[in-house]
Amino acid sequence: MNKHYFLLLAGIFLFFSLRGVAQQPGDAGVTEIIILHANDMHAKIDNLSKLAYLADSLRKLHPYVFLVAAGDNFTGNPVVDMIPDKGYPMIDLMNRCGFNLSCIGNHEFDMGQELLNKRVAQAKFPFISCNIDAAGAVLKQPRPYVVLNAGKDISLAFLGILELNDQGIPDSHPSNLKGLKFTNGLAKAREFSWLKEKYGILIGLTHLGIEDDVKLADSMPQFDLIIGGHSHTVIEKPMIENGVMILQAGANLKYIGKTTIKVKNGKVVDRAIELIAMNSLKNVNTEIQSLIDKYNQNEEFSKVVGVAEVPMTGYDELGSLMCDAMTNCLKIDFAFQNKGGIRVLSLPKGDITLKNIYQLDPFGNKVVVFNLNPSEIQSLICYAFNIEKNIDLQVSGMTYTVKTNADGSCKEVEMLDPSGKPLDPSRDYSVGISTFVAVTYLFDHRDPGTASPSTSAGCLIDYLKEVKKVNYSGIRRAEILR
Repeated sequence: MNKHYFLLLAGIFLFFSLRGVAQQPGDAGVTEIIILHANDMHAKIDNLSKLAYLADSLRKLHPYVFLVAAGDNFTGNPVVDMIPDKGYPMIDLMNRCGFNLSCIGNHEFDMGQELLNKRVAQAKFPFISCNIDAAGAVLKQPRPYVVLNAGKDISLAFLGILELNDQGIPDSHPSNLKGLKFTNGLAKAREFSWLKEKYGILIGLTHLGIEDDVKLADSMPQFDLIIGGHSHTVIEKPMIENGVMILQAGANLKYIGKTTIKVKNGKVVDRAIELIAMNSLKNVNTEIQSLIDKYNQNEEFSKVVGVAEVPMTGYDELGSLMCDAMTNCLKIDFAFQNKGGIRVLSLPKGDITLKNIYQLDPFGNKVVVFNLNPSEIQSLICYAFNIEKNIDLQVSGMTYTVKTNADGSCKEVEMLDPSGKPLDPSRDYSVGISTFVAVTYLFDHRDPGTASPSTSAGCLIDYLKEVKKVNYSGIRRAEILR
């Protein structure tokens, strides 16, 4: 092959690559669109410079590249969440990466409605959700859907949907949700099925979790794609349900999803996915990396509050540490920590810093103290267990074993004090739980509870300063007997 012929072929290939049109037999008139999607980033900013470089590189080669987020952009990193202007670094960096759209996740509410309004106003992209009614709230009403256009002839309608828990609200502290009304997202979505007929392409941008995404696909085959979040599911291979492709990219920006769709006559004719591990990417956008470095340089979070004598891993070890801190701080009999409030699953051996603490426990929840008898404590443990039919609550001051029914639900709980004796059924015990658990978990309690002035994170800081060194290797205080 001579040099001039090779250069001619290369030029033709580059021309059509830049147009984004597949040049295979029978593909005339087919347009290629790339959707990069993240979910549950939880303020983990360190990989955003890699994401920016990837997105910019693709935009140079393809005319239609969209970058979207499936909710929970916030909560999980103190350099974003624990500063006076909470959340701003995440919005700033998402703007610079060129995000086109985000749905609202439950943790968007953690900063409160006023600050959420501020963050949404600062974003150069919209936040959407179809099942939020903000008419009586501080939050400005979000749009239910947004249409993104690929040229003049192709429209992609994105419908936002938010998860609700057993109480009919998102998983955020109820004080952050005052005045808001929520409707079942799966039912509400069906009211927007007309989007498919009007625009030709319908994409769910959901924060429902994988199980509800499957239910959504079963009830609405009009969706071409469902790009989901909330359950932190890593979907590496195409997942097709009722003809709908369901996508999710884990959490904490460890992965980015790259979904390529081919469109002809306004309809999707082909879909392909690639899950990209961020640690496989070596190049960064240097301007954004400099800004990330600046945000990370907060000396306050580098302060050492204690030492881990060995690495601590998993809910049992870290949850036990958090619970011991509460019982020590408030001089109570027992403390419980729900699994969802334990936001990292490992602490390395060595110094424990304030940043470590706020990564582990980022919510700022106060501790509420109840006087409960053993029957009431059992109702709390059973409710928590039945959420996923698995251990949810870590504990201090006792050990417990859940005995299950044939269907795996909680039948009864055997609770033993530190001496190995069963709890006294005639006695009330002082029990500490977070405000989130206190108001969202349904359990028997005669005592309405008393909010302490201490947060669970504050208790942990004080505890570590007092004991200096900790070792929770192998600690396990909750068991299941099936």
